Amino acid sequence: MTTVHPRRPARRYGPDEDPAVAETDELVEALSGRTPVSTSDAAVALLAALIDDVDQRCSSVSITPST
Repeated sequence: MTTVHPRRPARRYGPDEDPAVAETDELVEALSGRTPVSTSDAAVALLAALIDDVDQRCSSVSITPST
């Protein structure tokens, strides 16, 4: 049985209709596609910098199979 908390209103939007969810999805898609994201949000800027750092480190690592 599903109950709704009496103090918490039921969601009025579905996941595709909620503007905040749509904005977050667009942001995550942009970050995962490695497209530049212009935002004033410090957390998003930090996440983008982390992605760039990981990509740079992955490209500089050389894996040589042992023989």
